[in-house]
Amino acid sequence: ISDALTLTVFGEAQAVLSVSPQSWLTEGDSVTLSCEVRHSSPGWRFSWYRDGQELVSDSRREAGGSYTLSPAALDHTGVYECRATRGKPAFHTQTSNPQPLWITASSAPVSLMVRPSRTQHFTEASLSLSCEGQSDSTGWRVRRYTHSEKVSDCTSVWRSGTGSTCSIGSLSTSHTGVYWCESESGERSYPVNITVHNGDVILDSPVHPVSEGDPLTLRCLYRLPKPSNLSADFYKDGSFLQTQPAGEMIIPAASKIHEGFYQCKNPEKGESPTSWISVRSKNLMLSDSLCNTAG
Repeated sequence: ISDALTLTVFGEAQAVLSVSPQSWLTEGDSVTLSCEVRHSSPGWRFSWYRDGQELVSDSRREAGGSYTLSPAALDHTGVYECRATRGKPAFHTQTSNPQPLWITASSAPVSLMVRPSRTQHFTEASLSLSCEGQSDSTGWRVRRYTHSEKVSDCTSVWRSGTGSTCSIGSLSTSHTGVYWCESESGERSYPVNITVHNGDVILDSPVHPVSEGDPLTLRCLYRLPKPSNLSADFYKDGSFLQTQPAGEMIIPAASKIHEGFYQCKNPEKGESPTSWISVRSKNLMLSDSLCNTAG
């Protein structure tokens, strides 16, 4: 009997690219792209691409199947892809799914105002978005990115609007996406992730980043009729934090350790979606405000 020969059949291996914490962020933030070859053993080497061009290997950014941008800069904006390789002769996976990544300026003369001012909303509710600032918002328009429509303007496919102000009379889950204000020259405001939920529970969390040292309030909101038990369990990054009888959790002074994905759950109504909460340095927030005032 001859010696045993191990034969490995790779098949059509597919690399899958994901991003954490989110695909839209502000310059100075950190973001990590993760490339995974599912249902496969370890030993892969990874190549990274932005807008079709391979990125130069940098050990400071790469760790296994991860590629980290810290701090993220405006020129990191683009569509990213990855590919995995292993073995001799080399076997390559198919190129991954494209993952868009946007980095916006840390300061802009206008901000996107959301009314009601929260990131999560119930289906069939109404929503108003407007570009507002200390300077004239003329020439700014509300835009959004969704998986189905990609980038679109308010006036092209939404309910109603005049460019810098948009109203949606009856929300649906298709309205879930990233919203921002954009000038005629391409300057963008800080983005807002809007989630429209068809369940009975949503999390009331801040639309814009919280400044370090300021209080952070989270509330569990319920679709009518309200539950007889208003208590809520709050979670951060999937881990239980605390139970609040009135469904409201207050962090007296926010810090960077409070940054993360939050969710609330009610024993009768169920659970909310998760939302990312950013905490920014007070000095950075003040600098942005001074820049906007000077502008």
